[in-house]
Amino acid sequence: MSVLVVGLSNKSAPMTILERAAISGDTLTKLLTDLAQAEPLAEAFVVSTCNRVEVYADVDRFHVGVTAICELLARHCGVPAQELTPYLYVHYEGRAVRHVLAVTSGLDSMVIGDEQIVGQVRSAIKLAGEHGTIGPVLGRLGRVALRAGKRARAETEIGRAGVSLLSVTIELASASVATPVSGRAGLAGRDVLVVGAGSMSALAVTTASRDGAASIVVANRTRERAERLATQPGVAMTRVAGLADLPAVMADADIVICCTGAAGHVITADMVPAGRRETLVFLDLAMPRDVEPAVASLPGIVVIGLDTLREHGSVAAANDVAAVRAIVAAELAAYHSAINAARVAPTVVALRARAAEVVDAELARLAGRLGVDGLGSHALDEVARTLRRVTDKLLHAPTVRVKELADTPAGTEYAAALRVLFDLDPRAIEAVTRAAPEQERSP
Repeated sequence: MSVLVVGLSNKSAPMTILERAAISGDTLTKLLTDLAQAEPLAEAFVVSTCNRVEVYADVDRFHVGVTAICELLARHCGVPAQELTPYLYVHYEGRAVRHVLAVTSGLDSMVIGDEQIVGQVRSAIKLAGEHGTIGPVLGRLGRVALRAGKRARAETEIGRAGVSLLSVTIELASASVATPVSGRAGLAGRDVLVVGAGSMSALAVTTASRDGAASIVVANRTRERAERLATQPGVAMTRVAGLADLPAVMADADIVICCTGAAGHVITADMVPAGRRETLVFLDLAMPRDVEPAVASLPGIVVIGLDTLREHGSVAAANDVAAVRAIVAAELAAYHSAINAARVAPTVVALRARAAEVVDAELARLAGRLGVDGLGSHALDEVARTLRRVTDKLLHAPTVRVKELADTPAGTEYAAALRVLFDLDPRAIEAVTRAAPEQERSP
C-alpha cells in the first residue's frame, strides 16, 4: 500500500473552478464514505479549505486509485470530470508525503505561513477518524504532518503576527477605506459586520475586537450560533442579527467580512445600501463566494476576494521559508526511517519470539532430566537468566543491524536473510504484522 494525493488548489486552478469544486458539510461526509468503499482505497481523508480540495489515500494500485478518486471528486463536486481533471495534481509515495508536510507547514498556502492550515488538516483527520476512513498508514502520516506544522511555527517566524488570509485581506481593506483612523491599523475604529458563525468568523470577531473596532455585528442564519460567537471570551462590543437584517446592518458598516458555508450568494447587489458617502468594503473569504460578482460594480463598493490575494506576494521572509523547508526535509527523513523500520520489525519480533521458545524448551528439558531434587529452584532461575542473557547478546547485533540497514535500498533483503537463516515461521511474522496496527491504535 502507498500514499496517494489527488487535489486542486489556488496554484493549479482558477477561482471559478475552486468555487465550483468546494466541498463541505454533508457532501464532504458522503465523499469520505464513498472513498472508503472504493475498492483500491484502504484509507482516506479530505482536506477542504477555501483554496484547496485534496484527497489523501492509502492505495494498493496507483492508476486505479487515481481514477477512482478523480471520479468521486467530480461526482461530489458537481463538476464534470472533463472540466475538473485538467486542474488536478497527483502526488505519490515520497512526493505525496512531502506535499502534506509542506501544506501543513504553511509552505503551500495562498498566504505563506497561513496559521489556520494546521487546524484545518487536524479537523480533516479528526473527521475521517469519526467516520472510520483513516487507519494506521494515514494516521501515522497525519501525526507527522501536524508535528511538522507545529515545529514550523514554534521554531521559525513564518507565522509571526498571526499571518492568515484574514490578516492579509484586512490590511488590503484598511487601505481601501476612505477615511483612515489616525495612528491605528487594521479594523481599529471601523464598524465591522461579520457574516457567518464558523471558525473563520470567530477569528474575524476576535481580530476586530482586538484591533479596537468601533462596533461589531455578527449576522448568521441561526441567531443562537451568532450569539455564542458574540459572547466568546475576549470579545467586546458585539450584537447579533439574522441574514434577513443584512441590508439594514450593512448601511452602518465600514467593512463586511463574509465567511459562511452557504452554497449560494448570501449578499446580492439589490441588498447593498445605495447613496453611501464612504466606501463600503467587502472581504469575501468564502468558497463558494458569499458576495455576488455584480456587487463589485456598484459605486462606492470595494470587494476583496480570494482572487485578489493571488496578486499579492508572500509576506514570509526567505530565511523563514528556508528554515521551514529544512524542518519538512527532516520530518520526511524521519518518516521514511520509521516506515522502513516498521517493515523489518515483524521479522525482529518473530526472531526474538523464536529464540525465547528455544530457551524455554531447553530449560524445561533440563529440569526434567535432572529431576525435581537434582537442581534447586534458585539455581534453575540463575541458569534461565544466564541463558536469556546469552541469547539477548547474540541477537542484539543482528537485530540492531537489520534496523539500521532498513533505510538502505536493500533493507528488505536483509530481513529476508534473517528469516531464512533462522528458519522463521512466516505465519508468526504475519501475525505480528497484523497485530501492529492494533497496538498502534491502543493508548
